This record gives sequence, structure tokens and C-alpha cells, in this order.
Amino acid sequence: MFALLDANNFYVSCERTFRPSLLGRPVVVLSNNDGCAVSRSNEAKALGVAMGAPWFQIQRELPDAGIVALSANYPLYGDMSSRMTALAAGLGPEIEVYSIDETFVSMAGVRGDWAARGHVLRERILQWLGLPVGIGFGPTKTLAKLANHVAKSADRKPGSYPAQHARVCNLVALSEAERAAVLDATPLGDVWGIGRKLSAQLQEAGLRTALDVARMDPAMVRRRWSVVVERTVHELQGQPCIALENAPPPKREIACTRSFGHPVRTGRELAEAVSDFASRASEKLRRQNGHAGQVLTFIQTSPFRRQDRQYSRSITLPLRRPTADSAAIVATAVQGLRAIFKPGFNYAKAGVMLLDLVPATLEQGELDLDSEGADRAGLMTAMDKLNDRYGRGTVALASAGIATQKRRWTMKQSLRTPDYTTRWSDLPIARA
Repeated sequence: MFALLDANNFYVSCERTFRPSLLGRPVVVLSNNDGCAVSRSNEAKALGVAMGAPWFQIQRELPDAGIVALSANYPLYGDMSSRMTALAAGLGPEIEVYSIDETFVSMAGVRGDWAARGHVLRERILQWLGLPVGIGFGPTKTLAKLANHVAKSADRKPGSYPAQHARVCNLVALSEAERAAVLDATPLGDVWGIGRKLSAQLQEAGLRTALDVARMDPAMVRRRWSVVVERTVHELQGQPCIALENAPPPKREIACTRSFGHPVRTGRELAEAVSDFASRASEKLRRQNGHAGQVLTFIQTSPFRRQDRQYSRSITLPLRRPTADSAAIVATAVQGLRAIFKPGFNYAKAGVMLLDLVPATLEQGELDLDSEGADRAGLMTAMDKLNDRYGRGTVALASAGIATQKRRWTMKQSLRTPDYTTRWSDLPIARA
């Protein structure tokens, strides 16, 4: 038995917590370099603003709609997500953080009225954090995800589902007939695991709703489509096939890439950017307790600036031995950059990927010739702790440049709000 807690329009809701004047107004949060809408308020959705719509297009098509655009403030969203997850943990004995705004909770052994429990938690999150959430309960993760969709849709679009399912929906407490009615009211494209391409294939086969999918023969589904679709059918039928993951599996590769706020032409600026990206990738690697064996570095111009000469190149270099040491990884990334850099181009993007990942506990045997390995690991741990406590970039390698200086390669975020919860100087002041 599972619950899924999902925040509504998460990025916008985080911004509204500290700017109540945005309530009731159409708001969009933009992607890197203030490019596209990645979060929309209900008011913006009602105006027809699509997910991923370019900001310049929104301005052109809706010039008088009063839409408020904000740059993405990831430190704020990450902190608010951690606070929300901490409250969600009170719902059941185990949790899985599925994404920045979604958390699965195991309801195994939890007694009582789950819907009432969900309403109490929802009100607590709204009061303490200012975040509106939807909560869905189901015997499987797929049904919990569907129940969450029902809870949010019944609240946002009255009439789409029975009103009693608004905000909190418990499919476990429904009779078979009532659950079938909910599934029959759900288009199959709204089922977790059924993407656009698969949805088109199922519709060609005469299927229209989640109930149609739930009534399919799993063996036939596996023969005609795949084991993934078969698993979805089992889950819709109430047979758990997807377990709760307390920790996500280690990634096979780690990447840190960014588009620049302004074109970059010099090798020095590119080296600073690559150093910063390699440092961030190294930090992610240490968090999953891994080591990397190879480093890929790439640079490219913008294909959308047709007046510019185009150039794109990447290179992969091996590390002397697998490591998570930022200094070794950054040095290798910069070495790769120097090998592929050509002057005279307007570079628009660069990135670093860590490849050939292995667990940090893997013994290196005769390759372990570095007697300073243990000391370097301690140094990296100390650096991570300082950056966690005082903010990213507090301690950095010299090749990344000085964080307080203006950098052309940083993202354009001209509409960003303060770091209300992660920086003392941005702490809101309440006057009474």
C-alpha cells in the first residue's frame, strides 16, 4: 500500500510562499537562461500557456495578460522540497523521494482513516510551508500515482471526478465498482508509464481509458508490447510490481552542462566554466559514493545563431585511476578543453560528463600508488561540508575563478528572487 504526495505547481508555489502578492495572478517560472516556462500557476494554464513554451513567445501572444515571469531559484526549491519531504515522512514508515516535488510513502502497517490522515498532513504542509499538495493512496505505486492525479484534477477541474476525491483521494477505500468508475474517467494517457507514443498505439488498438488498460490480459500485453506495459497492467489491477526504493540506484554517468548567459570567446572563461561544472559533477559523484574512470568535456556554439560560425567538439580522457577527487577530475576536464578549444568562435554551451563509474569501495590493488588518497578524501569531505553549510561555491578550486566576480558564462537569471531560506542576507523581514 502506497501514498503519493505531490506539490501543485511546485516552483510557482515556492515563490508564492514568500510573495503573497502573486496569489491569484498568472505566474510562470522560467528554465535556464530565462528560456521556457517550466512551472505555471493555474491562472497561467487557464490563459493557455503551455509547458515548455518560450518566454518570448508568451510575451508576444499574451502581451496584456499581466503574466509574471520569474527565473528559476533552485536553492530555494531544493530547500523547500527537503522541508516538505520531512513532513511527508510522518505519513508512513518508509519514504521514497521520487522527484523534487513528489514523494512516495509506504503505508504498510498504518491503521485508521488514511484520507483523514492525508487531509491533516495537507493542511499542515499548507500552513507551515505555504505549499498546496495533492495526496493519493493506492494498493500499488501506479494506482497511488493515479489517485494523486484524481485528487489534483477534482480540485482544479470540478466535475472531472467526484468532489469527495478533491485534494486527497484514497482508492484503497473504494469498492470495486467505485474504483472502476474512477479508472473509466481517466484517459489512458494520464496513467503513469504510458507515454505519448504508447498511448497512440493503445488508442489504435481501441483502448481509451485506464479501465480499458486494467482489463487487458497481461500475457497478451507482454507478447504484443513489452514487459513494461505488462507491469503497468498488473499494477492497475492492484498487483504491486514496483517496490519502494529508499535510495535511488547509482547513475551510470554523471553530467553537468550549462548554456551560457552570453557568448563566451576566450579560453580562460571556458576553463572557469568547465572547472565549475567538473567540480559540481565530482560532488554528485561523491554523494553516490562512486569513482569515475573517464572524463568527457565538450564545447559548442549555438545552432540558433546562424550568423555565427559553427563549431562543436568533445573529447574523453582517462583518469590515472578511478577517483572522486575534484582536483584530479577538474584538471583532466581542463586538459580536454585545451585540446579541443579553437579561438574565434562564440561558444554558447559547455559541459562535463563523468564516465566509467565504479563504487568507491572497489579495491584498486596494485593501481593504488597514491599514498595521499586518504588525505585527499578527507579534504573533499571537508569541502563538501563547508559548501553544504555556507552555500555552493563557498570553497572552490582556483581554476573556477572568483565567484563574486561577474562571469559571462553564468546563466542569465535577470528575474530571480532572493534565496529566502538558504542565505542570511536574503532572510525575509516581517514588520508588524
